[in-house]
Amino acid sequence: MRPGHHRHLTLAASVTGEVIVALDGTVLTIAQPALQRDLHASFAQVQWTSTGYLIAVAALLVLAGRLGDRYGHREVFAAGTLGFAATSAAIALAPGIGWIVGLRIAQGLFGALLQPATLGMLRAAFPADRLAMAIAVRSGAIGLAAAAGPLVGGALTAHFGWRSVFLLNVAPALAIGVAALAVRMPAPRDTGAVCTGAGVGTGAEAGAGASAGGRTARLGLTGACLLAAALACLVNTLVEVPRTGWTVGTALGLTAAVAAGGAFVQHQRVAAHPLIPRHVLASGALTAALAVLLAASAAMFGALFVGSYFLQEVLALDPLQSGLRVLPLAVMMVVGAPVAAVLLRRQGPRRTALAAMALLSSGMLLLAGVDRSVASPAMAVAFLMLGAGFGTVMVTATAVVVQQASADDAGVSGGLKQTIMNIGPALGIALATTSITLIAPGLAGEVGSRWTPAAFGGAMGPTLLLLAAVAALGVPAAARLPSRAAA
Repeated sequence: MRPGHHRHLTLAASVTGEVIVALDGTVLTIAQPALQRDLHASFAQVQWTSTGYLIAVAALLVLAGRLGDRYGHREVFAAGTLGFAATSAAIALAPGIGWIVGLRIAQGLFGALLQPATLGMLRAAFPADRLAMAIAVRSGAIGLAAAAGPLVGGALTAHFGWRSVFLLNVAPALAIGVAALAVRMPAPRDTGAVCTGAGVGTGAEAGAGASAGGRTARLGLTGACLLAAALACLVNTLVEVPRTGWTVGTALGLTAAVAAGGAFVQHQRVAAHPLIPRHVLASGALTAALAVLLAASAAMFGALFVGSYFLQEVLALDPLQSGLRVLPLAVMMVVGAPVAAVLLRRQGPRRTALAAMALLSSGMLLLAGVDRSVASPAMAVAFLMLGAGFGTVMVTATAVVVQQASADDAGVSGGLKQTIMNIGPALGIALATTSITLIAPGLAGEVGSRWTPAAFGGAMGPTLLLLAAVAALGVPAAARLPSRAAA
């Protein structure tokens, strides 16, 4: 196969998996208020439909990349898409909020299999001078899915109910899963390395671990379980403390989170084959890019979670109207991605990321001060700024992660980047839930209860200010990015 054709296939494969997952997340955000009302669920329960999924994906992404390296990306990708389709259909038929949360966690497992180190594929297929634009195309496709998600999800929820949004990805995921089993994509050629679908590994790595013990060690299952436990306990404590106060249960939850986190760090130090190879994090530029992504994604998705409730609960818009209000954000992610690639090449990662973080924080500050007018121009401008800022952060930080990784570590680095992109939103949504509940107490924790527009509107501003501060925490990391794009 000609190199150009292979690059197109690689880019298409990278985009496809990301678009399905991105579309699933945006349609759910719009549908959550309707889901809460229909199932008489609490605000804390509803946030677990998002954070439960994100925690499962975050804990298993690197492990999923290694499974793809070991057993073949095509097979793992097919298992992920087919499982994603099955759990989506099951969620649409779920009788209660508990079932939905459990199935969303299961869906997160398959979502992790669906996204194994696609950045490693781009790193292997594209030369350095064309890599930034390939990443921009990928980011733009994700933004396009984000643009379609609120509109499609809003229309489905308004006319057919919230359950219909979970049926949206069933047919495409089934089709892609079957196609993945039927069609074998050729692997890119790379000197001294074997590029599997999940990433790039050396020939020695591909042949190592043939024994059962070696396979178990190299998969890093212990590290993945410890990371999942730490995140789950931390998020649960953040959500429960405002509702119940410091009780024996919340104290034990925090203790468990600290213990699991410490055990994960210690395991990473002493394990012969840790979940995240130690030398991957030795690059200062790579860790700085991951820190920027963590701060930006936490702030962005926390703001989207709050914004969806503001549009539907305070402004009393239906899901479709809410999707139209959020449209400027997604459009700017699509339009801004190629612009960000040009800025990255001309200004370098450091200046581009600093400008993007300033734009993201400013958008949240503007959104925090919007009035309750449905046609508020400040709201549209705020969403434009959020989309432009976050889209630029995505392109810039992703390019640094991919370019800083060696060919042998491209798959692991890409999986680590995807992990951060799931940890950030989980923590951001949990932090937003905690802030709203602290400022407007007494309603969020009760099953079937809803805030009054005045209570939620009063809590929204301080919460967005807090999320803007979270975004600002990424500025020192952005200042440590390279001043020039990689050659």
